[in-house]
Amino acid sequence: MSSLLAAAVLLTGCAEEGRSSAGSSSTAASSSSAAAATGASDAPASGTPAGDDTDADTGTAAPSFPADTQPDTAEASADASVTVTDIRTGRHDGFDRVVFEVGGTGTPGWDVRYVDAASSQGSGDAVDVAGDAVLQVTITGAGYPYATGLEEWSGPDPLPGQGTATVTEVVFDATFEGTTVAFVGTRTEAPFRVYALQDPARVVVEVADQS
Repeated sequence: MSSLLAAAVLLTGCAEEGRSSAGSSSTAASSSSAAAATGASDAPASGTPAGDDTDADTGTAAPSFPADTQPDTAEASADASVTVTDIRTGRHDGFDRVVFEVGGTGTPGWDVRYVDAASSQGSGDAVDVAGDAVLQVTITGAGYPYATGLEEWSGPDPLPGQGTATVTEVVFDATFEGTTVAFVGTRTEAPFRVYALQDPARVVVEVADQS
C-alpha cells in the first residue's frame, strides 16, 4: 500500500511539473510575440531615414544628392499648421545638415531653392547672409505661434554653422501668410537634398561638400 501511495504522489507531481513547464513555455512564447510586435511597430516607416538627426548615418532611405542644384519642393498636408521651434546645424561625412524642427498639427511642406539675393517676405527688405550663395528655405503649412500655441524659434540669429564645411550660417526671416522662411548661406551653389523626419517632426536640408 505504501508503495502504491508513493507512486501515485510521484505521478501527480510529474503531471503538475509538466503543466507548469507548458505554462512557462506558453508565457515565453506570448512574450516573444509581443516583443516582436512592439519591435515591428517601432521600426521606421518605409522611405523614412532611420535614426536621430545627429547621427552620421541617415539611412539608405535618404534621397540621393541630385546632380544639379534645381529647387526641391513638397506639398504640406491640408490640415498643416506648424511652427518652427528649433534650428540646428551639423557636420556629417560628405555634407552639412540644417534641421528645422517643427511642432503643431499636420505635415509641413517645403520649397527650397537658391536665390540671387535674400529678401524678407512681406517687406521685401534685403537680408544679409554670409556666403557666396543663398539657399532659401520656405516651410509651407506654417501657422502663427498664437494659433499653434508653440513658441517660435528666436535665435541666435544668425545661427553659425557648427563645424560645417559648406554652410556658413542660417538667418531666420519670419512667418507670413502660411509660410516660414529662413536663409542658409553657403560657400557655393552645391547640390542639396531635402526630406522629412518624424518624432519629432523635422524638415532636414543637407548640402553636399564642394566638388
